[in-house]
Amino acid sequence: MSSPEIAIAIFREAVAAVQPQYLIPNQVQVQPNGLLIAGRHFPLQPDSRIFVAGAGKAAAAMAQAVEAIGIPHPLRGMVITKYEHALPLQQIKLAEAGHPVPDDNGVRATREMMDLLADVRPQDLVLFLLSGGASALMADMPPGASLADVQAVFDLLLKSGATIHEMNTVRKHISAIKGGQLALTVYPATLCTLILSDVVGDDLDVIGSGPTVPDRSSFADTQAILEKYQLQTRIPAVIRQHIQAGLEGKIAETPKPGHTGFSTTYNCLAGTNRIALEAAAKAAEAQGYQTTLLSSSVTGNAHTLAQALAQQAIRWAGPRPACLLMGGESTVVVTGNGLGGRNQQLALAAGIPLQSHPHITILSAGTDGTDGPTDAAGAVVNAAIMQHAADLALNPTDYLENNDAYHFFEKAGGLIKTGPTQTNVMDVMLALID
Repeated sequence: MSSPEIAIAIFREAVAAVQPQYLIPNQVQVQPNGLLIAGRHFPLQPDSRIFVAGAGKAAAAMAQAVEAIGIPHPLRGMVITKYEHALPLQQIKLAEAGHPVPDDNGVRATREMMDLLADVRPQDLVLFLLSGGASALMADMPPGASLADVQAVFDLLLKSGATIHEMNTVRKHISAIKGGQLALTVYPATLCTLILSDVVGDDLDVIGSGPTVPDRSSFADTQAILEKYQLQTRIPAVIRQHIQAGLEGKIAETPKPGHTGFSTTYNCLAGTNRIALEAAAKAAEAQGYQTTLLSSSVTGNAHTLAQALAQQAIRWAGPRPACLLMGGESTVVVTGNGLGGRNQQLALAAGIPLQSHPHITILSAGTDGTDGPTDAAGAVVNAAIMQHAADLALNPTDYLENNDAYHFFEKAGGLIKTGPTQTNVMDVMLALID
């Protein structure tokens, strides 16, 4: 295999390790008179009912994994996933909706899911399946606002360069479900949430905008974020008025730690980026590479991270062949009108200094199989790909500045297309030094 092929094979092993079909049975087991969830026994009465709800890019696969456990109680409920992520389910209803910007199907599906949860009784058990993408897939609007108003906020945030922590702080405060509010809906029933983390630091109140987790953020934080990115005058007036009402105490804050409504709520981290990176390290070692795991929590501008990874590979003085691994999530401020995503942008930025270093290959790809509004998970790059681009008279700097990495790699080679992976634990970045 060529170095780019080896890099892609390592990435695929990382994705395979965080499939719900493996992660969920590790967390949920059937016991006499109940379930063992994340090491805790949850008794079930003869008249207890089990509700399964959830949202995210991995929701269908997580629901399928729950059904496969063989729980001796009927399962009822509904999960919401992204278009083209549907899987066959026997008992749990499934809806597909828009992502990364919410749509009408998301609004309808969310309303139906919440109507089902409104039927929960104190003796029932609710299993909530949460993964990245839930912030958009669970779609609702504040009073007086339209879907178009909420869509405008999502779109502005996505293009602003805001971190996921910042985006989800805003999203929580224009919703009646996010930021712990869903948990209050099912209280006092027992609520267990199984979570795949797509957030650096695995902060439970940030993943999927934390619908079942006490919220540490506030309307004041929301306002500060909008001001930081100069969005406060660009968001729709009705949303601005809603946030102002929250600042003035006319609208209740999201529920905070210590709220009674969380006394029967349990949140369990089932899958993380580190699990994926550890699998990538094993795969690289099987190919003969000495592996170094640099970090599973990288953040920051994609261009800056690309330069750092490329320079670390160029200056590598350790044993060879070597594989440097990083995980996390970069950000991109969109100023051009091209097509791409943060991983393709990172790979292209990394490719520029690699042109005179033919022994280095760099990959950056999303474990969910989707990078930005494209059909690629990311891209892989080395000197040979950059030379092919030069032969085609492609100027990498022009493509970078226009946020058009997709079309660069489409022409030069290097796009990674996995299709929907049914999981989501952020991104994997690696450098192979031969």
